[in-house]
Amino acid sequence: MRADIVWWDLSASGQTIETMRDYLRGESVTAFSKVPGLRFKMWLSDPATNRWGAVLLWESEEASRQALPSRALELIGYPPIAAHGFDVEATTEGRYTTQRLSLQGLAFTETAEQESG
Repeated sequence: MRADIVWWDLSASGQTIETMRDYLRGESVTAFSKVPGLRFKMWLSDPATNRWGAVLLWESEEASRQALPSRALELIGYPPIAAHGFDVEATTEGRYTTQRLSLQGLAFTETAEQESG
């Protein structure tokens, strides 16, 4: 297994965390759900530092080298400030109550709250 971590500083971009959330809802989550060999992708944000990023978990290093359906580079306008790949030493899943892992997070919970409010 392989893991990738990428981070952007959005300070010099025309994009914001909110516009990137729109991108997630509009296309990126759906596109990444169809990527062969991708076990998991989690998008991250840090409003205090204006950073945006992701963690990807791959079945293999070969799978991690394929072209990805991401327009983040195009939208943000420059490469990430950090992009690193790692070998995965071990994985586990803890005990949890949320059965569905897909479509969780602020990009989806804030939308649901806005629609019900």
